[in-house]
Amino acid sequence: MLNYYFGDTIDNFFRKNTEEIIGAITLSNQFDSNTNQNKSWKQQIEILKKSLVGLEGMIYFEFSIPRMGKRVDCILIIQNIVFVIEFKVGEKEYLSANYDQVWDYALDLKNFHKPSHCAVLVPILLATEAKDLAIQIIETSHEDQLIKPLKANKINFSEVVKYCLLNLATNLDIDGDEYIKGSYSPTPTIIEAAVSMYKNHSVDEITRRDADAKNLTDTTNSVSKIIEYAQAENKKVICFVTGVPGAGKTLVGLNIATKHLDKEQATTSVFLSGNGPLVAILQEALTRDKVQQEKEKGNRITKSSAREGVKAFIQIIHHYRDAYLIDPNAPYDHVAIFDEAQRAWNKEQTINFMRRKKNQPDFKYSEPEYLISCLDRHKDWAVIVCLVGGGQEINTGEAGISEWLYAIKNSFPQWEVSISPNLTDSEYNAVEAIAEVESTCVAKYDSNLHLSVSMRSYRAENVSLFIKQILDINTFEAKETLSKISNNYPIVLTRNVETAKKWLREKARGSERYGIIVSSQAYRLKPLAMDVRVETDPVHWFLGEKDDVRSSYYLEDVATEFQVQGLELDWACVTWDGDFRYSDEGWKTYSFVGNRWQNINKEERKLYLKNAYRVLLTRARQGMVIVVPEGNEEDHTRKSEYYDSTFEYLKEIGIKII
Repeated sequence: MLNYYFGDTIDNFFRKNTEEIIGAITLSNQFDSNTNQNKSWKQQIEILKKSLVGLEGMIYFEFSIPRMGKRVDCILIIQNIVFVIEFKVGEKEYLSANYDQVWDYALDLKNFHKPSHCAVLVPILLATEAKDLAIQIIETSHEDQLIKPLKANKINFSEVVKYCLLNLATNLDIDGDEYIKGSYSPTPTIIEAAVSMYKNHSVDEITRRDADAKNLTDTTNSVSKIIEYAQAENKKVICFVTGVPGAGKTLVGLNIATKHLDKEQATTSVFLSGNGPLVAILQEALTRDKVQQEKEKGNRITKSSAREGVKAFIQIIHHYRDAYLIDPNAPYDHVAIFDEAQRAWNKEQTINFMRRKKNQPDFKYSEPEYLISCLDRHKDWAVIVCLVGGGQEINTGEAGISEWLYAIKNSFPQWEVSISPNLTDSEYNAVEAIAEVESTCVAKYDSNLHLSVSMRSYRAENVSLFIKQILDINTFEAKETLSKISNNYPIVLTRNVETAKKWLREKARGSERYGIIVSSQAYRLKPLAMDVRVETDPVHWFLGEKDDVRSSYYLEDVATEFQVQGLELDWACVTWDGDFRYSDEGWKTYSFVGNRWQNINKEERKLYLKNAYRVLLTRARQGMVIVVPEGNEEDHTRKSEYYDSTFEYLKEIGIKII
């Protein structure tokens, strides 16, 4: 259910004077309104009263868009059309940022507000002093009755509305009250979710609440109960939360971290990740938002001071680890949430790094064992939450989840263990370790610790299953799954990069983010202007605006599995190289060394490459284009045979060719 500051029939809107309407808006506004805001509302009301003469319907001011933490200036429901209006009072230009803003509002309603799914939505940017433009009603290629935003000024707004009523009539009747009360079930990006939760909102306020998404809240509640139990009984507990790609494991972790920040009750928590790009992006997004919030309140705050508070909330695992090499005391936090826990380093990798880089010749632990030892310093209680992704290990030395279990069995048997039943699935490779832990420790299974529904691909929840079937070469099953998801989640195939870029730009609307992602081993995409050896800054790539050449929007810099893991795009272009090739005998894996491709023989490295493509192919929220290049017979490193079999395999599955 959405909310607003003022709502009434257009007829009653005319009967009320301007001061009465502004008074109602101000009373609903939880923040103090200033003189400029009141003047803006006054002008909006005057324009609407002049423009809506003779029309009947409903009008709503300051209409809430919870996922974005914003409010639409005005919603009009007239006949069977929903007008989404963003006023820019005093503005003489139709600025692109303002244009995208109103488009984003309409997109949010179309995607996540049930009564808007079938309604005609017309976003309008109303720059009061701008010039007249010809009215062009254009429905985008999505064919979902969301009209490309129109531009109007204070003089011709009435003409624009009436033109739409004349040309966009449908048989659908919209009841204003029912529209407002309709269910709103958003699926935020991880960046949006982190920003919202850092503002002390709960995950319930900004995420889907339908039956399929119910276990997001159930998982959070189960972990919270484990924390309460550990504190009440002076216990130390480690729990393992599993989930399909995009199911919301990181969301759960951030939600738990924000729920347990009570210094007085000694339940403070910290969210830790070994994923450097994810942490850098979240820290920057939270910092920028904090500065903006304070600015809106009339306060000045530097980015550096805002960042300090953010860093206490979200940290890189390695920084946390290094701090307690120096400090022998128990950590300040009683609760530590480890995101992508399966990526923690094994014993060999950790010892090697600590001896070479940290001057610790006597270090003898795996990363999980050492991190548990830090929390074990508490004399009373502690909780570790391991968020586990199956098939997500993508780098040398990443231990998998078994390392955590063996550390508990061998060094900390007094710790209790809460396990997702799905941790026994083959992709987690933990069955033996679980059996050994069960023989030594108190171990309990909790079905709520598994997140079974992908929240990332809100248009089609079986995308991760489809990608698993492709990678496992289950051709028949992949065809079946594709037939179920293709209507809502477009996946297309091409051999031309420019065709793919054009498709992305046509599909993306408003500020929907798109970009090109490739394997870190894709060395021979360089002739296509994709050079993985050029370091991409993930902060600029994910947070940059459309006019920033470093951003994903420019389709110049590419990101690899290391920079996108744990994050998402709305629309993705996955460009396939000769490092991972389909054959009748199974996938063949290669690394490019010197001037030629070499077979990868180590099973571990083969798995890493397969997982890299799993990560790449599950990043898009709304749809993706896969590019398998043609190859070039004159270039011995890019022969057609390196690419053709993969293209034919994906074509056979039924992916549409463009």
